[in-house]
Amino acid sequence: MQQSQIQLLTLAQLSAGQDWRLTLAHDRDHHLLIWITRGQGRLLLDGQRRGLGPHNALWIPARSLFAMELGYQCVGHAVLIPEDSTLHLPDVPRHLRIREVQAQSELSALIEQAQREMQQDRPLQQDAVEAQAALMSVWLRRQLIQDEHVLPRPKAGIRLSARFCALVARRHPKGRSMADHAAELGVTPTHLTRAVKAATGKSAAELLSEHSCHAARRLLGETDQTAAQIAASLGFGSAAYFTRFMQQHSGLPPSKLR
Repeated sequence: MQQSQIQLLTLAQLSAGQDWRLTLAHDRDHHLLIWITRGQGRLLLDGQRRGLGPHNALWIPARSLFAMELGYQCVGHAVLIPEDSTLHLPDVPRHLRIREVQAQSELSALIEQAQREMQQDRPLQQDAVEAQAALMSVWLRRQLIQDEHVLPRPKAGIRLSARFCALVARRHPKGRSMADHAAELGVTPTHLTRAVKAATGKSAAELLSEHSCHAARRLLGETDQTAAQIAASLGFGSAAYFTRFMQQHSGLPPSKLR
């Protein structure tokens, strides 16, 4: 669903109580700023898998492929910003480990202030929240220019993995195979599989399947489209094949998932 206003959610609210919403590789139609204050987990972002911990800030632009596996003690917040926002925002995904106490306190304070605005239901509430989001953007861009957050040029395999993930996220699933993506990237399927597996821990085909599965589960849960309509929109050859795919990747047929 397209978000028309800035929202602030806890990590539990972001997943809506359904782990697959975060654990399956997917992209969203809004920007995400995630601030983790407690706990650990794993992150797939920008074609790489990384560990997550306290005082980690994630910037995930709209249409960026990502996935998160969060430990049960993981606590934090997510700021959802519309894709068409006029705020000055970075255009590339980033994972920042914030070590400076002052910087940690600054972002936490901005999020707390935005929370208070949303809870008080005062006039011009969204204007106030947008002002807080603008300050969060300033905070984020200041962090990105710090020497400790300037990234070295990644190795060729990681660059290829990032290009593949960006390609997957730019397109709604339409049945394109891993070999199709490899051809578009100018590499062999074997080379693409090896590079993506080394960078993310999952093969290129697995990420494609997760992307399709996430899109299908979202459509099943959020729309009235029939399984046949969803199958056609996602590029499956038939409703029967779509049913087998969902059974294999989720353990349940579409009728049960709905």
